[in-house]
Amino acid sequence: MQRSRRFSAALVLSAAAGLGVVALPPQPAAAVTAPVAFTADDLPTWQTNGIVWALAQAHGTVFAGGTFSQVRPPEGASGTAQDAVNFVALDAASGAPTSCRLSFTVGSGTATVRALAVSPDQKTLYAGGYFGAVNGTQVSSLAAIDIATCTPRADFHPSVSATVRALAVTADTVYLGGDFSTVGGSAHARYAAVDAGSGAVKPFQADVDEPGRAVAVTPDGKNVILGGDFFTVNGASSHALAVVDADTGANVRTYPGFIETNSVVKALDTDATGFYTGNEGTGGGVFDGRIALDLSTLDQRWRDTCLGATQAVKSYQDVLYSASHAHDCSSVGEFPDGRRHHLLAEPTTGTNKLGWFPDTNDGLGEGIGPRAMVVSETADNKYMWVGGEFTTVNGSAAQGLTRFAASPDTGAPTVPSVGADAVKPTETHVRWRASLDTDDTKLTYKVYRNGGSTPVYTVDGDSVEWSRPQMSFTDKNVTAGSAYSYRVTASDGAGNTSALSAAATVTVPVSAQKYAAKVLDDGAGLYWRYDESATPYVNDTSPGDQSGIHVNAPALRQTPAAVTGPSTAIGFNGRNQYVYSDKRTTVPGQYSIETWFRTTTTRGGKLVGFGNNTTRTSSSYDKHIYMRNDGRLVFGVYTGSTRTVTSPGSYNDGSWHQVVATQGPSGVVLYVDGARVGTLAETGNQSYSGYWHVGGDNLSNWPNQPFSNYFAGQIDETAIYPSVLSADQVKSHYTLASAPVDTVQTVPATADTYVNAGAAGTAYGTSTSLAVRGSAAYETYLRFELPPAPAGTVLKSARLAVKTTTLSSAGSTDDVSVLPVTGDWTEAGTTFATRPAVSQTVLGTLSGAADASTPYSAALDTSALSPSLGGTYDMALTSTGTDALWLWSREASAAENTPQLVLTFGTP
Repeated sequence: MQRSRRFSAALVLSAAAGLGVVALPPQPAAAVTAPVAFTADDLPTWQTNGIVWALAQAHGTVFAGGTFSQVRPPEGASGTAQDAVNFVALDAASGAPTSCRLSFTVGSGTATVRALAVSPDQKTLYAGGYFGAVNGTQVSSLAAIDIATCTPRADFHPSVSATVRALAVTADTVYLGGDFSTVGGSAHARYAAVDAGSGAVKPFQADVDEPGRAVAVTPDGKNVILGGDFFTVNGASSHALAVVDADTGANVRTYPGFIETNSVVKALDTDATGFYTGNEGTGGGVFDGRIALDLSTLDQRWRDTCLGATQAVKSYQDVLYSASHAHDCSSVGEFPDGRRHHLLAEPTTGTNKLGWFPDTNDGLGEGIGPRAMVVSETADNKYMWVGGEFTTVNGSAAQGLTRFAASPDTGAPTVPSVGADAVKPTETHVRWRASLDTDDTKLTYKVYRNGGSTPVYTVDGDSVEWSRPQMSFTDKNVTAGSAYSYRVTASDGAGNTSALSAAATVTVPVSAQKYAAKVLDDGAGLYWRYDESATPYVNDTSPGDQSGIHVNAPALRQTPAAVTGPSTAIGFNGRNQYVYSDKRTTVPGQYSIETWFRTTTTRGGKLVGFGNNTTRTSSSYDKHIYMRNDGRLVFGVYTGSTRTVTSPGSYNDGSWHQVVATQGPSGVVLYVDGARVGTLAETGNQSYSGYWHVGGDNLSNWPNQPFSNYFAGQIDETAIYPSVLSADQVKSHYTLASAPVDTVQTVPATADTYVNAGAAGTAYGTSTSLAVRGSAAYETYLRFELPPAPAGTVLKSARLAVKTTTLSSAGSTDDVSVLPVTGDWTEAGTTFATRPAVSQTVLGTLSGAADASTPYSAALDTSALSPSLGGTYDMALTSTGTDALWLWSREASAAENTPQLVLTFGTP
């Protein structure tokens, strides 16, 4: 356990003289999500040209040992590389080398430093590895360094017969583990203890049969914990882990069968209540994660079974930090097999990962990534140092060494991905994928409407990289037929705020969208409509908030869609494109799967299914609908063997088809185009947690397995229900898909201007603003090219949408009338003196437009506009009041600011 200590002024000055400690000014308070103590923002740090195997610290100086010959300035910084033969001392606060220079060399072979430890009084640094001299002083793979003077102690030279890989130090004893068989001429099989002052071998005998990798002393000094490759300790069965007496080495607790035989302990650390192992395995069925054990009982507290060889563990302020290449934590309910995560944090009381996700690459050598960790506290800050064989940190060049401070937190969350839709005339739904911040799990989201500067909704949400839930806001302050746009920001606890998201726009329907409303009314818990215009976020229209993620860029905005109305589909290439649900879930005992597809493929592929992975092929997979090569549809579950039902007909004819599969107490039913085509008396399926997939996933060993696991064609309107849809519901969905729906067209002004009685001869056709006022008259004129009504429809709703400018006085409390223009006018030639005649028939009224930089709209008389559909229509904005209204014109730079007509067409 790293403990902060107070030192005398003399000691500090002595250390500074030898090590070049530099004081830093106070740093602002940290704002990372507790209990994490460090930000994920890597700091500039000098780099090695090889692998760092070991770290230790004292007095604000960090010692790094390994296999390297030089250190160099951080990427992009000025400075010159320095020789550093397998060792470097660095200032913890600046990341630069101190004046302490030590060279670890050997007469033959490759010298390396594999272990570093500092005495409790922080006066002596002990180094182990494979070397024969330090700055020319003869040693034998174990050395003691006086920290104040940065010189090897000539009186400490125990002879170790092979590589030392682990060290732990008390006030009077140095414990070592490694590959050796003798120390100081005495037989010691891979573990030994020597006097911390003289180096004399102590009567500590803890012999093991395979290399020792780690060693730690319990805080009370009574016991020593051993970790390594071994299978026996002092002749007793105990694989990879054991606790022995600190004086004699006699067995205190053995652990036969506790750790898998193909796994070893690579790292150990202790704190006031427990000790922790970092484990690495080879082959199948390995244990690669971490174990926490209680010091009082020596029993297991918890076990983290993530896969991805753990190389280092560090307990600090109730958090266990670890260095590994964890790639699969599905066994503890976290990320499935996929990319590697090299730095993680979890509470010392449990296995749930905390919000700390800096990352490295695998790097050199074995491609492991980070291998060592140490915390160094200074008067002004605290630092987590990491060493290893990596060559990048957080995506930028950095080799061998990196560090993270407690403060300041400077990284902003990622920009939210936002979608919006409106199924009913009474509300819009804004949905976004939770952002990612690498050192904050709790973020604050603000929703802005129509370009406003004040949020209309604020909410906090938790997220980590593998669990970024969809969040949502229902806006009921809307008007049917009006268009709205929404943008969202994410902020962390330090106030770092993402950029505004791209605008998500939606027009509120005058009447409900019949198909979508029915799907929601029937209880869909996942509903993907595929109306997105950008990857990777797939909006879930259902209350289940189970958003999806595109993989390998499927084709978006495909038309025509499966259902009538302003909808689009998604296209898959049949090779590697698919969508998976972003939320890990389980499937209830009864459920329904519904989707629409069209294809001409003869290679088959999966349409919809459930699997246990996301970015890699699932190893558990069932509850899926797939197409055979001949176009027939199969629905199947796994109960120890595959159980399937197959459609009698083929559906690779290029037309849109609906497919629904249900499973419940009555078994399985398969429907196509609203009709039942097959049943199966099977109520069971494979139980596991996983993710829904659309467009592809594993189909290995399933009946009539198609040539391709991936579907080539278009898919639309995918819905998952936590219940069994009835035959009538399935038929209703099929029928409503082709039911007439309202369509909305947004028509921008093709010409606009205003006139001013105070400048009767001036034309304002090129102005970026428009004005309306009765007193000292301002009057605005707008021209629109109206589209014809789509066949079989009439104009059901029309609204004029405008936006006030940013002038503080832009809004007006006066009513503004919308009137038809009966005379001729042009942008370039219209002045107050030549203004056109205006009818006194009121088309609509704009009321309460009192705020600056705010959109407003006015409902218009559809009976007055309908005769002009397919032609030009001019209208004027007039007022009798004295309060001027200033609006953006079509010349304004942002399209959402310009005057528009929002027209809704539907069946009579």
